Amino acid sequence: MASCVEELHFSHIHIPVTIDQMIPVLPAGPIPAVHGSRLYLSNLDNMIGARVFTPTVYFYKSNYMSSNRKPVTKTLCDALSRVLVPYYPLSGRLREASNGKLEVFFGQEQGALMVEAHSDMGLAELGDLAVPNPTWAPLNYRFPNEEPYKVLDMPLIIAQVTLFACGGFSLGLRLCHCICDGIGAMQFLAAWAATAKTGTLVTNPEPCWDREFFQPRNPPTIKYRHPEFMRIEEGSSLTMSLWKSKPVQKCYKVSQQFQAQLKSLAQPNDMLGCSTFDAMAAHVWRSWVKALDVKPVDYELRLTFSVNARPKLKNPPLKQGFYGNVVCVACGTSPVNNLIKGSLSETSRLVREARLSISEEYVRSTVDYMEIDRPNRLEFGGKLSITQWTRFSLYESADFGWGRPSYAGPIDLTPTPQVCVFLPDGSAECSGATVVCICLPGSATHKFTEFFFMFEGFDFK
Repeated sequence: MASCVEELHFSHIHIPVTIDQMIPVLPAGPIPAVHGSRLYLSNLDNMIGARVFTPTVYFYKSNYMSSNRKPVTKTLCDALSRVLVPYYPLSGRLREASNGKLEVFFGQEQGALMVEAHSDMGLAELGDLAVPNPTWAPLNYRFPNEEPYKVLDMPLIIAQVTLFACGGFSLGLRLCHCICDGIGAMQFLAAWAATAKTGTLVTNPEPCWDREFFQPRNPPTIKYRHPEFMRIEEGSSLTMSLWKSKPVQKCYKVSQQFQAQLKSLAQPNDMLGCSTFDAMAAHVWRSWVKALDVKPVDYELRLTFSVNARPKLKNPPLKQGFYGNVVCVACGTSPVNNLIKGSLSETSRLVREARLSISEEYVRSTVDYMEIDRPNRLEFGGKLSITQWTRFSLYESADFGWGRPSYAGPIDLTPTPQVCVFLPDGSAECSGATVVCICLPGSATHKFTEFFFMFEGFDFK
């Protein structure tokens, strides 16, 4: 019987990639924007955490060199050009308005960027395509001397097709987070893929911009403390231990059986119960704190995670097809000692309370908070952030006509050592497992693995 939790490894390899051509991709037809047009971005789009490009990669083992196959780059470019008509904001550029907020601007430079490249390696030489791998970085195009976190005056879609010697290929995609959240990105990706597969424009649902839906109130009304944005001076050993050395990425495949047993053990002593996410997040948080041996034990730690707020918005509801940022950051807090000595059920209750605290009024309060006191830097003090990609249709949305990708997801977690990502299992058997990826100091990896495999007297090695 397979292990309930399995540590996954990635190959440390060098991928030689040669750039063959750079192709600007413009909308295939007229769009409702002219030179000088501007589009409003909401305060949720303007969050400091959204001012990034989200890099992902998709691998396809299909033989693009076969005589009956469509040419990859041309097919993707033609489909992207068609999709950029209804998704025309993605052909603009970001700039800062006079109030310091970002807006989409249509000027001299427009369109997406498609890069075609090739590698003399075969996909099989890349090893197991199961988890993010920092050595895949050459498969995602970055401009020479590109500054970290640069989003202004950049193409909002940067795609790289890399053709491998075996006939397989990868699609590296950098999509600006200011324009869409994860669910919005999947909506766009699905439209692009369906258009490429059918050869005709497919948008279901029709994309909706409508960022004015999240205009701040007049006057702004903040009804919550919003601990997720608080500036906290680091008073523990945490930040020093995390940032003093290069972090190591660790990945674990967690079976449905493990998740079900974890959820059963994590149920708080009340009538509300907890979700699988609550249980998994609580277990990761506790294992992380124990492995890092955080001092002092009375220091207050934070666990943050994004919550899709679409279902919360009912007065009025959000229009179907909206692809902008509709996420709020939930935040649970606990002293170190409670996480180490308390029970799993107590921690899962904290996660559940943070998750359920996101309401329609909380969304509006977040928008108003950002209007008055918009953070201008990411806060890492005492924090672990969990990102849940399991809710995204990464594999289902990415069939461009060459079948389901063998891997779909992020490339590298190591730039952000206080982030944990839950990914869907992309293996052929579609087991329902979750892949947990987290970055740790090398000195803490063994302890984290030990704590993660064991809880409440159960050993899942």
